[in-house]
Amino acid sequence: MGCFACFDGGNKQQRKEQEKLASAEARARAAEAAQKRQEQFENSAAGRAARAQMQGMAKQSANTNKGEAVLKVLLFFF
Repeated sequence: MGCFACFDGGNKQQRKEQEKLASAEARARAAEAAQKRQEQFENSAAGRAARAQMQGMAKQSANTNKGEAVLKVLLFFF
């Protein structure tokens, strides 16, 4: 069996290359599908609501520390 292992070397290499190519194509298709789903979500009512919520949270976090500087201390008692 060890003698015949060298005869399959080219076929094995070709199979690996085909698998690599197929894998790259699958990743590209998956990325395109994910991009399409993302665009559909952003254009949906839920997507618009999520975007508005994120903008509101960002605006709120920007305004939370406008007053005096506050030192917050967390104490642990064992």
